[in-house]
Order: sequence, then structure tokens, then C-alpha cells
Amino acid sequence: MEQIDIKSLTLEELRGQFLSQGEKAFRAEQVYQWMHEKLAEDFTVMSNLPKTFREWLETEYEYVTLEIVEVQRSKLDGTCKYLFRLPDGHVIESVLMRYHHGNSVCISSQAGCRMGCRFCASAIGGLVRNLRTSEMLEQVYRIQQDSKERVSNVVVMGTGEPLDNYDNLVRFIRMLTHEKGLHISQRNLTISTCGIVPEIRRLAEEELAVTLALSLHAVTQEKRRELMPIANRYELREVLDACGYYFRRTGRRVTLEYSLVAGVNDSDEDAAALAELAGPLHAHVNLIPVNPVTERNFVQPREKVVDKFKKNLEKNGINATLRREMGRDIDGACGQLRRKYVQQPAGKLMKS
Repeated sequence: MEQIDIKSLTLEELRGQFLSQGEKAFRAEQVYQWMHEKLAEDFTVMSNLPKTFREWLETEYEYVTLEIVEVQRSKLDGTCKYLFRLPDGHVIESVLMRYHHGNSVCISSQAGCRMGCRFCASAIGGLVRNLRTSEMLEQVYRIQQDSKERVSNVVVMGTGEPLDNYDNLVRFIRMLTHEKGLHISQRNLTISTCGIVPEIRRLAEEELAVTLALSLHAVTQEKRRELMPIANRYELREVLDACGYYFRRTGRRVTLEYSLVAGVNDSDEDAAALAELAGPLHAHVNLIPVNPVTERNFVQPREKVVDKFKKNLEKNGINATLRREMGRDIDGACGQLRRKYVQQPAGKLMKS
């Protein structure tokens, strides 16, 4: 009999499971607390549960815990990049970033990615599979446990397209923010998407308070097609209309992520067009000088070009920030550490 992934069950589902087996309802609260608040690594440490009950749990349920394969720690800013092994042997990566306002963790939602964005290392090699809710939660749990520091912000902006794993994503959000778990505020969660229109609209109906970040990266449909294959499926206007709907439905201002690539999308004309797109959305623009990837030929614009681009936006009344570069002395770009690992003989990493 196939075991049930217990860490992906909500408290209500867990309570129902136990009651159906003749167990007391309070056992669900105890187990849930061990998993999602105390971050227990297995059933054996759940000391307030009877031994016979723990043995039954081990028989009936799969207990997902991610194994830390490698941690790269930046000497520049304390950023830590984690490579995790999933129960089936595939690997994913996550990042811990330390800011003055608290610790932020960037997690992956898929092993690999099928979106194929040209400037991203995550898509090289395609999609392996979606991550389960437990595997998404575990990235946050193991990082908090390893760092011994509380995680206060989470961005689903690592490997994968979150809205391509919609059901597990929404379950992850609800469980991560649950009062019986880590209870991270929904307002401290950001979900990044390259623009899957139906799922943006669907997310707007979930009554969540998370921030939506659109990976825009180009101001015309033609240029966006060159950078992002998803643009062959959805027109730019469709994507922006969906973002406008999300803003109106939730009251949460949308962020437009814009990777600046030298000679591709960093001109004065690009800045003016971006301002025209962002204005009606009341959107915040996050400028990201592209992180160089070995397999890609994109390079960052010069610093003065980036500064001018930002000032042009601000002159047009757009709130814009320049993302602080973190972890540049380690494999900072999404997908780089995982990519390096899978390319090595027998999965051995080259040390940075």
C-alpha cells in the first residue's frame, strides 16, 4: 500500500484521517505541531506520542525531509545557497538572504522548468517534475533549522514556474501561513510568475494577501517573445490585464520584475515604454541587472546605464528599486548550483 505524504496534509485533513482510524482528534494537533512548528525530522522525536502510535505512523505515512547536499556561503553578504536532495534523488536549490528587515528565503516550486526563458539557468534541461507541498515547505523548514534564525519572508522565485504547480503552491501558502505552523504573514510572501494568464486570475480569487510578481523583462510583445517562450501563448496585453485584475481583486500592488540585459532591453525608449505599462497598474518595478549564466550570452548593462534607466522610470512617477545583488561570489543565479551538480560525474560538486 502506498504511503500518504503526511506533511502535505492540512490540519483539517490530518484530523479527519486520524478520526477515521479511531484515533483521538488531539493527536492531529500534536503531530501537526511537531511537523510544522517544531520542524521535527522524523516521527521518532515526537516524544509526547505513544510508541505504538509512532510505529503506526511510520507504517501508514511517508515523512518527507529534505537532505542538505551542499551549502555555499557568501563571504560578501552572508547569503547561503542550499542544494537539497529530494526523496526520489532529484536535487533542487533554495537561497537564504539576510536583510535588515529579516531573513528571506527563496524557494523552488519545481525540479527544473519548462518555461524556457532565455536568460535563466533554471530552464536548461527542462522540467523534471512538480514539487509536492511538503517539499516546498521543507526548503523553508530546513533552512530555518540549519541557520537557527527565523525566516520572516518567503519568495517563490527559485527554479520552476509556481503557477505551473498551482494546487501545491496554494496549499503551500495556506500551510506556511497557518497559525499552527510557522505562521509567516501572507503579506510577506511573494509569488513570481512569467505570466500564465488563467492562473493569475485564479489566484486572485483565492482570497490570499500574497504579492504577485510578474517576470516582465520586455515592453513589447515581439521582444518578450525573443526572451520568453510563454509570450507565444499569451499576449502582453492579456498578461497585464490579468495583473490589473489581481490588483483590483486583492488590493495587493503587483511587482514587475525587469531583468536588464545590455543592448537588449535597457534603452531610454524601453524605460519610457515600461513606465507606460506600469503606471495604470500602480505597479512597483524591480530592476534586476541580469546575473551572468555560463550557458547564456547575456551581460549586465554598465552601472551608469542602470542608474539612468531607474531615474527615467522615477521621472515618470514609477516607484522603482534596484535589486541588491546578493551571493555573487557563489552560484547566485537561479538554477546555477543545481546545474553544476547534475553535470558533475556521479553528482560531485566542484567547490566554489
